[in-house]
Amino acid sequence: MPELHTAQRPALRAMLPWLALAVLIIVLDQLTKQVVLGTMRYGEVIPVTGFFDLVLVFNRGAAFSFLADHSGWQRWFFTGLAVVICGWLLALMHQHREERLLPTAFALIIGGAIGNVVDRLLHGAVVDFLYFHAGSYGWPAFNLADSAITLGVGLMLWAQLRAGKQASDTNTERPS
Repeated sequence: MPELHTAQRPALRAMLPWLALAVLIIVLDQLTKQVVLGTMRYGEVIPVTGFFDLVLVFNRGAAFSFLADHSGWQRWFFTGLAVVICGWLLALMHQHREERLLPTAFALIIGGAIGNVVDRLLHGAVVDFLYFHAGSYGWPAFNLADSAITLGVGLMLWAQLRAGKQASDTNTERPS
C-alpha cells in the first residue's frame, strides 16, 4: 500500500468524523432494514399510531417510486448515479473538510445513498418500511437512508442560503 504523503494525513484526519457519520448511517440503515426483513412479510402493515405504520415494501425506482414500473434497467442506473454522486460529494467533503455544516450534509447524503445502493445490490430494490398518513392521504413509504438523504439535502440548502445571505450582507454598501 502506498505511503500517504505527510500533507495528505491531516486532510484525511479532518475528514474522519464525516466519514464515520456516513458509515454510521449505512450501518443503522442496514440494521433497521434487517430487523424489518426478519420480522415482517411483504405488504404487512403494523399500525403504530393513528398516523404512522410500519409496512414492508420494495421500491424498484427512485423517490416516490419514480421509474419503478420499468423492466429493471433502473436498478443499475440508480446504483451508478448514486456512486457518481457519492464520489462528487466526497470531493466536496474534502474541499470543505474544515467546516461543520456542509460536510455533515454530505456525509448524511453519502450514507443514505450507499445504504440504498446496498439494498439495490442485495435485493434488487430499496427496502422501505416507514409509512406516515393522514386521513386518506399517505406519504410514500421510506427508510432511514431516505431520511438521512432528505436531512442532508436540507442542510446543504440551509448552508447555501446562509452563505448567500452572508455574501449579500458583506456586499451591501453601508452609509457612512
